[in-house]
Amino acid sequence: MAAFLWVLPAAPCPLDRCGLHAPNGGREVNGNLVDFRLMPGQAHDLRAVADLIEGLCADHLLADRAFDADWLRSALDEQEITPVIPPKSNRRFPASFDKETYKWRHLIENYFGKLKEYRGIAMRSCKTDQSFAAFISLAATIIQLR
Repeated sequence: MAAFLWVLPAAPCPLDRCGLHAPNGGREVNGNLVDFRLMPGQAHDLRAVADLIEGLCADHLLADRAFDADWLRSALDEQEITPVIPPKSNRRFPASFDKETYKWRHLIENYFGKLKEYRGIAMRSCKTDQSFAAFISLAATIIQLR
C-alpha cells in the first residue's frame, strides 16, 4: 500500500517541489504525482501524510473523506494551504470545502489509471518494498515525460 500526494500548485515555488504544471493561474493542472510513501498493508494512509506535507508549497490539497482529520487541517492552515477535503459523515460539526475545486480530484483517479497501465504496479509483483517504490518512481517519471 502506498500513500500518494497530489496538490494544485501555488505561485512560483522556491523549492520547485510542487511538480505540477499550472499555466493560467493554476487553473490547468496536468495532475502529476508530487510525492509518495509506501505504507504497511494494514496501515491507514493518513499516517504518512505528515511527512508528505512537510515543506510543501501549494494552494490547495485535494483528498478524499479518509483524510478528514483536524490535525491535518490545522497543519495545512499553518502552511497556508487550503484543504479541499469533504467531511466525514459522522462529524458533529462538518468542515466546509470547495466543491468546485474538489472536482479536480478526477485528475488523481486518472493518474492511478495511468499507473495501473504498468502491470507490475497493478499486480504488485515486486518482491521488496524498495523495488516496488523504484517501479512507481520509474512509472511516474515516464508518465511525466509523455
